[in-house]
Amino acid sequence: MRSHLLNDTTAERYRRSVTEGIERVAAKLAATDRPFTGVSVDDLAPAIDAIDLDRPLHDTAAVLDELEDVYLRDAVYFHHPRYLAHLNCPVVIPAVLGEAVLSAVNSSLDTWDQSAGGTLIERKLVDWTAARIGLGPAADGVFTSGGSQSNLQALLLAREEAKTDSLAKLRILASEVSHFSVKKSAKLLGLGPDAVVSVPVDHAKRMQTVALARELERCTRDGLVPMAVVATAGTTDFGSIDPLPEIAGLCERYGTWMHVDAAYGCGLLASVKYRGRIDGIEHADSVTVDYHKSFFQPVSSSAVLVRDAATLRHVTYHADYLNPRRMVQERIPNQVDKSLQTTRRFDALKLWMTLRTMGADGIGQLFDEVCDLAAAGWRLLAADPRFDVVVEPALSTLVFRHIPAAVTDPAEIDRANLYARKALFASGDAVVAGTRVQGRHYLKFTLLNPETTTDDIAAVLDLIAGHAEQYLGDSLDRAS
Repeated sequence: MRSHLLNDTTAERYRRSVTEGIERVAAKLAATDRPFTGVSVDDLAPAIDAIDLDRPLHDTAAVLDELEDVYLRDAVYFHHPRYLAHLNCPVVIPAVLGEAVLSAVNSSLDTWDQSAGGTLIERKLVDWTAARIGLGPAADGVFTSGGSQSNLQALLLAREEAKTDSLAKLRILASEVSHFSVKKSAKLLGLGPDAVVSVPVDHAKRMQTVALARELERCTRDGLVPMAVVATAGTTDFGSIDPLPEIAGLCERYGTWMHVDAAYGCGLLASVKYRGRIDGIEHADSVTVDYHKSFFQPVSSSAVLVRDAATLRHVTYHADYLNPRRMVQERIPNQVDKSLQTTRRFDALKLWMTLRTMGADGIGQLFDEVCDLAAAGWRLLAADPRFDVVVEPALSTLVFRHIPAAVTDPAEIDRANLYARKALFASGDAVVAGTRVQGRHYLKFTLLNPETTTDDIAAVLDLIAGHAEQYLGDSLDRAS
């Protein structure tokens, strides 16, 4: 069994095995003609259930053959131009190369003596991102597993910085379309069920600053402590960007921590054309960025940045067997000192490889392309009487629904749109997402693939309309 360990004696076996795997995936990518096969849970589950994990195949080629049947054949392929659903981006090749390197070397980014150069690379990228945001010379941060963890850590710091000993008095103010992780974080942080105050949004799905000011004043009047305002730069449902400069002014007035959830909108930090859309982010006390959304990185690659490095002390714990206090005096950099995680992958390497190969402008140009595509898609939808589109995109998301000419019952229209989404997914021809707007069912395109064209968008809209009309026709036949 030692022949399977990766070391100096098995380097050639490693090369052959990995090459074989890469060739399988490359062939699959080249041959993929739709984003999904349409396989159902009931179809796929028996094949996986039948595998006896206590009876190994003992051969990499045989394992890859099996993997073809239980995963590769039916995987959802985000690189396909008609994958239009969630915040999953196609990935750039330099980042995939970085993934291969970091997996093989297997550095753990918690302490210097487990990572060495990896520690310094991550710190360099944190500094680079903080500078792009404009957080100032005292800024710092750390890579995380994703936006939910970044939001949790930011709100933990905000809680510890709040001037109260009563958790029951703490309030977090976030827009009604903010990410669900805000409420989840509040619960994990031991706050009460009323801790998250939902602030109304305007017609563009941006936080209403008048309403925010009213809620901040109410907190003050009622003896509550607004520990944080969460502004969103790229909401999950709409891609909307809250008015960051105005929110920053209110946070300063009320002495409230300003957190910007830019998990989606962080791609604008590299944008050549649209960087101005997140002006005001430089005033934040903390920022969430997800490179695996709009920097075209493989999952996972995220970070939380803070204006004042000193606030990271709230997550610092010392263990004699890992990061004893003396290391601080010896100026030994241990990333575990500022992370919620201990063992942690060297995910920063993927972004490093990307920046060193493509440069920030290269990433930004790709993100600008999908923003331009969304604008073109919005014009298509706005001009098409078959659809109702909710809001003009600030990033690359379109929320819409099919409106049949002959049906006026909102509930029936809901069912038609739900059916269209499910039927489209089952066909494998395209993958789209869904959400609710004012209680009604809508569909959603999240455009993160520069290879997607307006022709792709038009074709998928035709498919959606066809499925919806088929459902309505069948429904009328059943009713007659």
